[in-house]
Amino acid sequence: MTTIPSELKVKHAAMWASGDYPGMVETFLTPLGPRLVGALPIETGTRVLDVAAGTGNASIPAAERGAHVTASDLTPELLQAGKARTDREIDWVTADAEALPFEDESFDIVMSAIGVMFAPHHQDAADELVRVCRAGGTLGLLSWAPDGMLGALFRTMAPYAPPPPPGASAPPLWGGEGHLRTLFGDRVEWQTMERDVLEVTAFERAHDYGAFFKARYGPTIAVRANAVREGREAEFDAALDAFCDEWNLADEGEPARFAMAYLLSTGTRI
Repeated sequence: MTTIPSELKVKHAAMWASGDYPGMVETFLTPLGPRLVGALPIETGTRVLDVAAGTGNASIPAAERGAHVTASDLTPELLQAGKARTDREIDWVTADAEALPFEDESFDIVMSAIGVMFAPHHQDAADELVRVCRAGGTLGLLSWAPDGMLGALFRTMAPYAPPPPPGASAPPLWGGEGHLRTLFGDRVEWQTMERDVLEVTAFERAHDYGAFFKARYGPTIAVRANAVREGREAEFDAALDAFCDEWNLADEGEPARFAMAYLLSTGTRI
């Protein structure tokens, strides 16, 4: 367990604890953890660190393969929810992705599924991923694509959000090949950078997707709260509805259908 002293980090942890992120995972995000784990050489005895693990969506399937798994996250409430999901032996550690409390080269595999991308200072987080992975070990990342649906969601919300903290970068940049190569430089030899989509059919109507995010997704809850403070909540709601209509792939009269693009990247730590 590590102390998270920064006011910014405390604020971010509270944001992710708001709403119902565990419910979002159960509703449509569950396939992403096994998708990442399946791309990595995880077997019995492998030392695995899941950074920004949330509710253990990747940690749990890694443990089911017999790995020794450490699940770290900034938000204790998410770790508690993850612990309640499984009886597997996993070390659940409250930790900042930009200052991990682990020794150099402690893990054979360091991974993150739509997690570390939300650390505001990308280079600091990338440096930590490299530091705690042993030479010859594997890094595995699954991140929303900047030109996909979640990238568009963050662009839709941006005009209603408070100013970002100094030095912060947009989360979906992690889903771009060029950004990853810049962050990791010659310290990682990438074997795969594969784009794919998560198909979402959990909502009857397109606008139900936006309503779900407003009720359960920490970043959307925080941005809408700022819009309310500015007297722009109706404008925000209309923008989110328009976003849902734009990205709905279903024909008229059919249940809503969305495709959320992501980048799955695996590489060897030099």
